[in-house]
This record gives sequence, structure tokens and C-alpha cells, in this order.
Amino acid sequence: MVSEPDAARETSAPSLPRRLGLWSAIALVIGIVIGSGIFRSPASVARLVPDAPLMLGVWVAGGIITLCGALSFAELAGALPQTGGIYVFLREAWGRLPAFLFGWSQLVLIRASALGGIAIVFGEYLLRSCGVDPAVHVAAARVVAAAAIAFAAIINIRGVSIGALIVNVSTAAKYAALAVLVAAAFVLGGAHGASAAHLQSSHTAVPLGQLGVALVAALWAYDGFVDVSFAGGEIAAPEKNLPRAIIFGTLAIVAIYLLVNAAYVYVIPVETMGHSPLVAADTMAAIFGRSGVALVSVFVMISTFSSLNGITLAAPRIFFAMADDGLFFRKIAAVHPRYRTPHVAIILASLLGMALVLSRGFEAVTAIFVLAIWPFYALSVAALYRLRRTRPDLPRPYRVSGYPIVPAIFILAVIYFLVNALVQQTLFTSITFAAILSGIPVYYISFRGSRAESPIGG
Repeated sequence: MVSEPDAARETSAPSLPRRLGLWSAIALVIGIVIGSGIFRSPASVARLVPDAPLMLGVWVAGGIITLCGALSFAELAGALPQTGGIYVFLREAWGRLPAFLFGWSQLVLIRASALGGIAIVFGEYLLRSCGVDPAVHVAAARVVAAAAIAFAAIINIRGVSIGALIVNVSTAAKYAALAVLVAAAFVLGGAHGASAAHLQSSHTAVPLGQLGVALVAALWAYDGFVDVSFAGGEIAAPEKNLPRAIIFGTLAIVAIYLLVNAAYVYVIPVETMGHSPLVAADTMAAIFGRSGVALVSVFVMISTFSSLNGITLAAPRIFFAMADDGLFFRKIAAVHPRYRTPHVAIILASLLGMALVLSRGFEAVTAIFVLAIWPFYALSVAALYRLRRTRPDLPRPYRVSGYPIVPAIFILAVIYFLVNALVQQTLFTSITFAAILSGIPVYYISFRGSRAESPIGG
């Protein structure tokens, strides 16, 4: 049975056609997640954890945490398959203020840093493929990154089907490219200095707090597994396809990430990895020389642009859902009369990303993202417990395996690394949290009493 508030929202919601099938949804999960992280974050993790088994253990821990989150979000996405994803989960379980704060953090921190972090790596590898050192020409890399964000916006304004087609094709290409990298490393690497000895422990002591900071870097690479839910209103048979896409997509990501990191260490000792930001290019260079650098640079460009395009497709739907719900400026929810896409929301998210990418470096951008969004992931997973109690009759085509332990593992892990970040990087983390909480007065002044009143756009 549909509750009165839900019915009102369904009546007021503008129409976004359900054009995305199961494979498109799985490709969207993989396409968003496999972006810049697996090509940039391994260097950060290795620098913080210069011991091969421990470094790989960080990636295993990140994969376990991510899988626990994916299983939990699969239940939420199947029960509430509406445009807006996490925003909807928070609104239904905890009310309008937490939902608004999620959207507010998306506006001021999360989306801009996500687009920026991925686009920066795209720009760096594009310059590297042209024989230009991105470490020297930082400004040029940032301009290229901003241009990539603008191009992705244009594509997704023209239509969700075009954006989805690009995600489908590029996702298959980059997953295959990572598999080729792994195969090349283990089959050919032995003749070029690779060694199983690189995978052995150096017995370097790593403080627990430093492991927590490294986990933040790894979680940036894993992030995006639930972004497909933002476009839940455009997925066919979402009550079935959303849970399947989140679970199957996440399993595929965890598997390839562990293999790729093992391949990196097999070819490049972990101490060297820590000083190798473009680790994929350096790995292929060790095996194939300059031709390997050019080849992997093209693959990384495909990968990062695919992720950039996927985020541009999915993320603006948060602003769209908020505006339609009366928690954001209603013009943001406008649907393009010809292309039937939330063009204003796409433009807004892209402009914010372009502004950030021109002003911040990769590490700062990715740290902002993880610290800003993962608290809302934990709050969303906690919604499972509340919704099972307050809305037991809500249709649940998928119920999380291992409930209530699996969701609890995810929540406790997020609490650990957030507290650790507050201890290890107090000022930076406090500023990030303050930016999120600054949305509270905005909500009470501008949106507390607002409600969606009529259909928008079209």
C-alpha cells in the first residue's frame, strides 16, 4: 500500500522515462566506481602503508566494507526505487532535515569533489599520453579536467540513453583493460624485474591511525557502488534490477581491484609505489616501455571519462528529487522539454565540479569526498533497522543477507574511520563536517515548511 505522502510525491513527480535495463544498471555501477581511484589511490595507500601484505589488507578491508554496504543498500534500493537514491532513504527513515543535509553536502562538497577527483586523473593521463609531464604542467591538467566535465554534461543533457550507451561500451573496455594489465603483469612481468618477493612483508610497523587514513584513500576507489540508485526512477523493473545491479557490480569491482593491486606490487615494490602517482602507467612502462605508457594512458582516459559520465548521469538526480520534494529551488527539477533530462541539475553539478577542479589537488579533493559522503552512507544503512520496525509492510524484493550483522559491520567501520580522521586530521575533518552542518540554518530559514505542490518541468 502506498502511504499518503508517497502518493503525493508520485503525483507531483515529473516524468523521467525508465530506459535503463539490468545490464545498463550494472554497467553504471562498475562504470562509476572504476574511475580514477584504482589508477591513483594505490600510490596513496602504499605511501601510508609501506608493507605489501598490510597494503593489500587495506584493499581487502575496503572491499569487505563496500560489500557489506552494497548488500545493505540493495534492500533499500529495491524497497524505495525512486529518483534520488540515498536522499529518499534518509527522508523515509529519518525525516526531511537529514535528507536535506545530504543534498546540501552534495551541493557544497560531494558532487564537486567527485567530479573533480576523477577529472583530474583524466587530465593527468591525457597529458602523459601526449608526452607532457602533468606534475610540471599542473594548470594544463586542470583545464583539461574542467573541459572533460563540461563535455560529460553536454552528453547527459542530450539524453540518458546516450549517456548510458557510453557507460556500457566504456565500462566493458576498461574492465577488460584492467584484466589485460593483471595478465600482463603476472605473465610477462617476471622478465622485467617483477617478483613474488615484492609481495612479502617488509615488517614495517604501521600505526593503526595511519591504516585508517589509508582506508579513506582506498574507499575513494571503491566509492560509487550505490550511485545507480540516484537514477532509480529511470531503471526498468527497479525493484529487481537495482538490488541485482548493486550486488553484482560490487562483486565484480572488489575482485578486479584486489587483482590489480596485487599486479602493481608484483611489478613495482611497495616502497616505489608510494612515490608513483601514475602507478598504472609505470607498471606498463616496466613491461612494455613507452608503448605501454601510451596504451595504459588511453585506457585510463576511457576509464575516467566513463566514470565521469556515469556520475554526471546519476548524481544530478539528487538535486532533481530534492527540488521536486520542496527541499531545493524548484527550477533545479526542470525536465528538458526535448531531451527529457534534468538539464538544470546537470549544469549545476558540473559547474561546481569545474570550479573545484581548477582550485584543488587530487588528494584534497578525494579526502573531502570520502569524509563528506560516508557518514550519510552509514546513516542510510542504519535506516534498514528503523524501516523494518516502522514500515514492516514496505515491499522488499531483496532482504540483506546476514541481517542484522552485515549492516552493523558497515556502520561500525564507517564510525571507526571517521573518528580516526577526526583524530589524525582534526582541522581538515572539522572544516568538512562544519560545511555539512552549515546546512541546518539554511534548512530552517528556507525549506523547513516547504512541500512539493505541483508537477515540474516537461
